[in-house]
Amino acid sequence: MINPMLTPWFVAAVPLLGALLGLSIWSQPEKLKTWSVTVTLGSLLAVLLSFFTLTGSTEGLLFVLLLPLAASVSLLGQPVHRDHRLTWVVTLVFLGMGLGILTLPSPIGSIALALLLGFITFLLYWHHDPFWGPSWLGIGTYGLGTLCAGIAAMTGSAIASLLACMILLPLVPFHHGYVAALTRLPGSLPSFTVLLLPAIGLHKLAALIPPVSELETLPVIVLALSGALYAAIKALAQSRVRLLLTYGSLSFFSLLWWCVAASRTVTPQAAVFLGSLALVTAGLLLAWQVIRTRYGDDVDPRAISGLAAQMPQFAVLISVLALAAMGLPPFGVFVGFMGLLFASPLTLSIAPFVVAITWLAASWYILDLVQGLLFGRKRPDLRYEDVRQSEFASLLIVVMIMFALGLAPTNLFEGTPRSTDTGAIMESVSWNR
Repeated sequence: MINPMLTPWFVAAVPLLGALLGLSIWSQPEKLKTWSVTVTLGSLLAVLLSFFTLTGSTEGLLFVLLLPLAASVSLLGQPVHRDHRLTWVVTLVFLGMGLGILTLPSPIGSIALALLLGFITFLLYWHHDPFWGPSWLGIGTYGLGTLCAGIAAMTGSAIASLLACMILLPLVPFHHGYVAALTRLPGSLPSFTVLLLPAIGLHKLAALIPPVSELETLPVIVLALSGALYAAIKALAQSRVRLLLTYGSLSFFSLLWWCVAASRTVTPQAAVFLGSLALVTAGLLLAWQVIRTRYGDDVDPRAISGLAAQMPQFAVLISVLALAAMGLPPFGVFVGFMGLLFASPLTLSIAPFVVAITWLAASWYILDLVQGLLFGRKRPDLRYEDVRQSEFASLLIVVMIMFALGLAPTNLFEGTPRSTDTGAIMESVSWNR
């Protein structure tokens, strides 16, 4: 039996220790990838063992379960290459830090969050393109997030914590870090951080939002609804797939902000919606990685067609992911958002209009992307190769999780998510302090 007092340390230590041990096989990329995937599965086992060991609440249960799975599929979906070795190890480090933030008490969890955001800021600077403006905006945004997380850890400031939440769970105009992370970070990191950072943001927000008055949430509601429209329009205008997926998910995250601010609570449905949305975005990023592996990093999606007949397994998997991303039943995105929608008061009459526009826009750009890839004439100059075993496994796992989140009883996660980190502090700090 694991001592319940040591359980959070045990859960966080497994991937961190795995990352350290992985350095011993650094010169063997194939073994390092296999080891990294094995460590994520070991981390999932550690979480499950901890669940049966803990006698307290199950706060953060859904996210703590999903993070090892997201890390596993992110690693599986990457091709074996020497250039990806660092991202495999960093994914394990991020997994350990994320599990620590979700489970460790204050102030250790808040300090770990500041370190995580600082680490991501450094990686964005390391991989930045001097001629690509949004990268600098992302560096600045996550730099601000690092500062806010540090201030919150030292002083318990509710304002600093709220700003950190707006950066982690992206809300316009604090979304540039999210855009940079999904488009500029290398290897397996974008498809993992798309869940890691928003999950931490919602986890922190759960302790901040209940004591807030209806009047104080009005600015957040306005930002959320305007951000949903802005991101949906930006997604429609994108020709780059990763930017399209980034702004598409940002529009749905904005709707999540609206629901949470309007109801002034974080419900189990919010956790299901966020987890489903983040994972389906990760799945689509991994599906696009399949295309990039075959045709190059800078391939134009309009130059690829006819994949349905030549790559049937890939066609089926990306089609199911597209249906989930559009918010159709029985997947988790639909179930989670319907639960949120019915629980949220319509504080502004424009809210249903924004929801409809966001949903219609998602249906348009997702269908347009998938239809362009799968159908059309077969090109003799393209080399068609269906998904490999590891790619198939990663996409299939995401699809299965989408079904599971859509069909599982919502009250299964009724302990999710409440902050074990800053919650006790924030409950005693007034909103205006």
